[in-house]
Amino acid sequence: MADLLVSFVDYLTTLPWLELVAMLLALAYILLAAQGSLWCWPAAFISTALYTIIFYDVLLLMDSALNAYYLVMAVYGYWAWQKNSSTNSVQDPTSKEMTLAIISWSANWHLKACLILTITSFILGYIMANYTPASFPYLDTFTTVFAVFATYLVTQKVLENWLYWLVIDAVSIYLYLEKGLMPTVVLFIIYVLIAGYGFLKWQRLYKSKQVKLTQAVNG
Repeated sequence: MADLLVSFVDYLTTLPWLELVAMLLALAYILLAAQGSLWCWPAAFISTALYTIIFYDVLLLMDSALNAYYLVMAVYGYWAWQKNSSTNSVQDPTSKEMTLAIISWSANWHLKACLILTITSFILGYIMANYTPASFPYLDTFTTVFAVFATYLVTQKVLENWLYWLVIDAVSIYLYLEKGLMPTVVLFIIYVLIAGYGFLKWQRLYKSKQVKLTQAVNG
């Protein structure tokens, strides 16, 4: 772990300012998202716009295309959360702020979604493995396909999105370790910790909302 932190610090000291801004805004996005703050989406928009340019410039075209998708979802996410907050806001019992309503989808729904995503990942992974020079084609495709879906879940304030990110980020750590991308490994370790925090935070707010609804019905 000490070597990872040293590598990360060295990386920051030599990082081009554009990439540094993109990375810091990416961290701000996930922290703000865990807090349920609408401001996570402006941070995501600027960060993904910068990463779209950065990845395109170094010819990581699939990563550039994925960030272009994230860019569009940042706009949609802001609109969806803003619309949600105006109709389904709920008071956080530990603060004076109004938080956006959080929803939960059934385990059966998620199982069906995961089955479809897994099949899609295998099909695309096969194509990447046989027709491109991609490294770890199946795992890389898995993380990409599930990340696309998990991003949509975030825009809908689905509680379980954080569980998807826990798995996606954990697998990504393995991939980046194998590639020797140590600073990115440190970042994704942070992402895993924030995803865990985000799930617990959203779960508490969701349960609080359910209690309020029950009281309103019985009241």
